[in-house]
Amino acid sequence: MRRATMCGMSQQPPVRSTGSPPPRPDASMSLLNNVIDHALDDGYAEATARRAEEGGGLPRSLRAKLGVAAGLVLAAAVVTVGAAEARISAPVVAKERQELIDRIESETSTADQLERDVERIRTEVGERQRAALQEHGGGQAELVGLLSGATPVHGPGVKLVVNDAKGTDSGGGGPRESSGFSDTGRVRDRDMQRVINGLWESGAEAVAINGQRLTSLSAIRAAGDAILVDNKPLVPPYTILAIGDGQRLSTAFQDSADGQYLHALVENFGIRSGITVEGDVRLPAAPSLTVRTAEPRGAGAATPSGRATADTGKGTS
Repeated sequence: MRRATMCGMSQQPPVRSTGSPPPRPDASMSLLNNVIDHALDDGYAEATARRAEEGGGLPRSLRAKLGVAAGLVLAAAVVTVGAAEARISAPVVAKERQELIDRIESETSTADQLERDVERIRTEVGERQRAALQEHGGGQAELVGLLSGATPVHGPGVKLVVNDAKGTDSGGGGPRESSGFSDTGRVRDRDMQRVINGLWESGAEAVAINGQRLTSLSAIRAAGDAILVDNKPLVPPYTILAIGDGQRLSTAFQDSADGQYLHALVENFGIRSGITVEGDVRLPAAPSLTVRTAEPRGAGAATPSGRATADTGKGTS
């Protein structure tokens, strides 16, 4: 009964031994094992061993030791001499720098004084020119001073503000189409010339731009992107004050060809502009005058309406 039971059980066949050891689990990573086992190059190992045998790389002979000592002494001498020269030259450099600063300050002060002298002389010349105009103007001294810009004036008029566009507009057409402007959103000297001529033509008796009085001899030119009035640069926005019959002057200018030109610049290129009627506009005298001799045209010559009044600083009724 026991044998039958054991015979009925399934048995595994025996495993035969081949006589060779089982393979290593990391046998497929032989390259990585080689790198790990030989992390240091053999050449480095040989160099380290050779240096150890030679006594750490230090010279053994007396001649070599003397050479090393001489090199160290020479290096120390160079460093010491360099430091000494730097310490000696530092006060000299500081002294020269201070002398240069003093010269710059002195020359700057001299230039400022010369500029003040020029301004004083220019003012004196202007006063003498205005006095000459008033002296030789006879009974029309006030009118002569008004027409020549020799005296400050005030009276009713208009205020016209012209400014560059907020952004550069590259659109074509309009009054600048053939003028070669690279930046069509910027007010140019020829634009200002047309605006000023339009105000004169519309009946303005006296005109100033950004506090700069204009006369019959004033020149509006350009230097790069800047607008010059009598060689003095202006900065936008350009505030133009004109004396005359305020409402009539404003209407006449906006209906004129030059007023339409300015309106076209506003519409096509984004230039900003605005005109208002003012009850009292004050204009300074022209900074410089050219006194010339002239003969009257005759008794029937046209004269301004006299709305502008000479500003003597005492006030007018």
